[in-house]
Amino acid sequence: MHKACPLKDLAPGDALRLDTVPPIAVFHTEEGELFAIDDTCTHQDASLADGWVEDCEVECPLHASKFNLRTGAVDAPPAKLPVRTHKVAVVDGDIMVEESTEAPNLPPGLTVHGHESQSS
Repeated sequence: MHKACPLKDLAPGDALRLDTVPPIAVFHTEEGELFAIDDTCTHQDASLADGWVEDCEVECPLHASKFNLRTGAVDAPPAKLPVRTHKVAVVDGDIMVEESTEAPNLPPGLTVHGHESQSS
């Protein structure tokens, strides 16, 4: 389990990025729900925590792919692969995230440990 932050520190409508490997984005929706998904868009290396949340979707700030916060499914291209979802719980006032054991879907050229080295 990863401690994200105290619930009181993540206002409704806000998101934060956890520096896990790979990074995880935690969202607190305007409706008061908490979600955690992989932070990296599966289309190209962009942080979903920097995206726009509306209803139960996050829109990638780079090319406007949309991901369902409940399921991780792609709701709008250009992304084709879903992001992993993670379990979220509030324990003693802190947002806790249990990371999925599934393999992450990452954009081309990115590995769990960063960018692939370019050979010439």
